[in-house]
Amino acid sequence: MPDEAPLDSPSPGFALSSLEVGVIDFFVSAVKVLGMPKSIGEIYGLLFVSHEALPLDALCQRLNMSKGSASQGLKLLRAFGAVRATYQPGDRRDHFTAEVELKRLVAGFMREQIQPRLTHGEERLTRLLSLGSELSDQASGQFQRQRLRKLERWSQRSREVLPLLSGMLE
Repeated sequence: MPDEAPLDSPSPGFALSSLEVGVIDFFVSAVKVLGMPKSIGEIYGLLFVSHEALPLDALCQRLNMSKGSASQGLKLLRAFGAVRATYQPGDRRDHFTAEVELKRLVAGFMREQIQPRLTHGEERLTRLLSLGSELSDQASGQFQRQRLRKLERWSQRSREVLPLLSGMLE
């Protein structure tokens, strides 16, 4: 069996071009802002700039990434609708391409990340408002109720703004 390159060093035939590195870096910066792992930006960036669909093993080799990390990243990106699997005749492996329609990307992110957090936040706000109704009429209690009302208005505005943002991307 011939010697294989270790996983922590990229194969010489799979080096990334300057353009690929730049695009990947762009998406790594974007996902960091969203609080997501760097690997998500790396995978999406490479798929975004690749002219052909790539299988998992090619992503691992090109990005010098473990199979587990790449697999988890693809799973999350697929849940967002940011990547999709495509059929390649004669190859049993899944190959992946990037979704490049901004509306679909934002809709997937909102569905998977924003909406669950808003729902959870509304449940927490309901509990807080209940606690607020039990506060005394002293200055500190009045101040805290006022802040809870402000939170309630913020929550209402976020529920109004998100559908507008989605509509702007059509």
